[in-house]
Amino acid sequence: MEIPSSELMAKVEVLADLEPVIDSLMEQHEAKRVLWFPSELLAPPPDTDPDKWVKDLRKRAEGISTPMRVALALNLLTEEGLPHFHRLLAVYLGSDSIWTKWTNLWTAEEDRHGAILHDYMHDSKLVDSPILERMQFEYLKAGFEPAWDKDPYRVFVYTSLQERATQVSHANTGKLASENEPLIGEVLSNVAKEEARHYVFYRTIFAEVLKRDPDAALESAALLMPSIDMPGINMPHFREMADVIRRAGIYGPRDYLKIVEELIKFWKIETLTGLKEAGQKAQEKILAVPARLTRVADMMETRSRAKTFQFAVAFNKEFEMA
Repeated sequence: MEIPSSELMAKVEVLADLEPVIDSLMEQHEAKRVLWFPSELLAPPPDTDPDKWVKDLRKRAEGISTPMRVALALNLLTEEGLPHFHRLLAVYLGSDSIWTKWTNLWTAEEDRHGAILHDYMHDSKLVDSPILERMQFEYLKAGFEPAWDKDPYRVFVYTSLQERATQVSHANTGKLASENEPLIGEVLSNVAKEEARHYVFYRTIFAEVLKRDPDAALESAALLMPSIDMPGINMPHFREMADVIRRAGIYGPRDYLKIVEELIKFWKIETLTGLKEAGQKAQEKILAVPARLTRVADMMETRSRAKTFQFAVAFNKEFEMA
């Protein structure tokens, strides 16, 4: 159900009031950023035979386990969903303000994430590239339509949660995979650092929204924070691949719990006062989320049993995980 037009207009006015803040945050963001490009990070060292460099990379990559290959494929496909997110941000944040500059900047930065992972996977031969590309095609074709009901406040709640989750997933995948092949650790470290900067931007924006419109902001947050659909939800075999990264200790319910707790603390939700009834109820709901997520994580870990997996993108090699 869509929010009433009067409420939507009120939220649009709040976003317009934030334009000076956006301008300042973008300046800070670009001042701290170290701009990198795939061709630089994946370039052979000077005076190195390119063919031998690629051959050595593939030899090192042979030691990367099948679960890590699945995790890297999922990370890549998630990044390749960029068209979905550019469209959503452009629609919900508008196209005639400072938000356009941010959306375009964010898109330009994010575009390199999928590109470098795609190039790395091609060079290393870690996965079946034709299968991976078909999965990407199907994912983009399926679309991504989150139930935001044209609520711009929820955009910032979602992007705060999602950017942090992506950062955690990339960083942990890089640490584990780099035990066998150091270059992927460097690649994913750079990607994760950029996701961290995006996370800082979005969580700061929502903190500013809370200052200006706390009741409505809390209502929006309360609708999303109990659980979010990750952007890859519509890609082929997503749930099975997500189960692999959970079992591998890369990203799972306890990681999401930590993110929610972190944002509750940063947004100072527990200390907000002067709220109306609806805002108070939303506040109570949000503060109860960590306990619920803890129960979910406990239940999943208690009920989890060893399971066998097999994915075409990972050359159909069968593997078992506890």
